Amino acid sequence: MVEITNKVANSKLITINLEDYYLEGQRVIFDIKDWLFNNQVLKEKEFREHVKSHDWSQFKNKYVALTCSTEAIIPGWAYILITIELAPFAKKIAVGSLEDLETILYAETIHSTDFSDLKNGMLIIKGCSKKPVPPNAYLLLSQKLQPIAKSIMYGEACSSVPLYKKK
Repeated sequence: MVEITNKVANSKLITINLEDYYLEGQRVIFDIKDWLFNNQVLKEKEFREHVKSHDWSQFKNKYVALTCSTEAIIPGWAYILITIELAPFAKKIAVGSLEDLETILYAETIHSTDFSDLKNGMLIIKGCSKKPVPPNAYLLLSQKLQPIAKSIMYGEACSSVPLYKKK
């Protein structure tokens, strides 16, 4: 009888799963449209009153994406004003969508992670995930790994797409 060898298990491939770098915690969107006159115009006095009187404690330990779902033009200071009140409660605040927020979270995590133990490694960036991994997280990770990797692939060990090989 011929013994079946698991070549994948015996390979020197190192799989990097971006889900492992997912920061746990609730993500929420805070839409300021209801604080605008006719959902379109920001009136400074009224806006400041809304910011001052709002209960920001409901965002304790949450990741918050600030947005305006209408076509209104929002001055930059408006989001800063909200952030000043929100910062003592929220874990992280960003302007944009939940995907924008997630991209920022991954960018900070990838930037601060030391991957030097993967030097000259044959790396596979796992493509499937159950958690929300934005497309830019894959790009950021590949940029961080390229200077140190021997090779970079995408997918699974049994079915990967070669992306980079050190020359």
